[in-house]
Amino acid sequence: MSFGDPNNPYGQQPPQAPQGPYGQQPPVPPQGGQPGYGYPQQGQVPPQQPQQPYGYPQQGQVPPQGQPGYGYPQQAAAPYGQPGMPGMPQGYASWGARVGALLLDGLMIFAVPTILYIIAAVVAAGSASSASSAASSAANSCPPGDYNCVSNAYSSSSTMPTGAVIVMVLAWLVMVGGMFFLIAKEGATGQTPGKKVLGIKVIKEATGQPMGFGMTFVRYICRYLNGLLCGIGWLWPLWDDKNQTFADKIVGTVVVQAPK
Repeated sequence: MSFGDPNNPYGQQPPQAPQGPYGQQPPVPPQGGQPGYGYPQQGQVPPQQPQQPYGYPQQGQVPPQGQPGYGYPQQAAAPYGQPGMPGMPQGYASWGARVGALLLDGLMIFAVPTILYIIAAVVAAGSASSASSAASSAANSCPPGDYNCVSNAYSSSSTMPTGAVIVMVLAWLVMVGGMFFLIAKEGATGQTPGKKVLGIKVIKEATGQPMGFGMTFVRYICRYLNGLLCGIGWLWPLWDDKNQTFADKIVGTVVVQAPK
């Protein structure tokens, strides 16, 4: 029995407001007794809004430009080696461009050694002519029937002149130095002077980067395999899908077009 409220003589508890769904209080309608527009009627559950999956834009929201957000479908990446991928913007190099670059590099390497070899041959021929005349005179001065004297006279004239030997060794050193120069350039940048002129480049197929000096040296050694079976390895790029020679397939390289 409640003694504090004269209007409640029996001590009854006042009725409680009904609880909303999930323990939430229902919205308070505007003053006047009637629920306003948009407010749920008594006992009516308000409709629930459908939830969007995580990562998808909400209704009315524009997805950010640039990189796709989490939950957006990713675009399928093209397999490496196709035009437009890093390191090969215009596709594989043609067989004609590869042959042209090889000829230009060979002309650069062998031009000076060839000239030096010609000089050495001229020096050796001039020396041999003079030595032959001297040997003939020495043989004529030998006593009749002294074959040892005649043999010694002609054998002395067959010795290679020292000047010709020096020039030939110099030509060999220039040729070897030129080969190592090409290997170093191709290993560092993927391009020799000939390849740069024709706009092609050698790269590692797996990474799209130059191979470095060591693997480029191995590739040059493997070039000798291209000459097997009547040089079929050099012709293989004509019908190969990636325009590769035998050496390219062994070390995993491709020759691609590159800006000049």
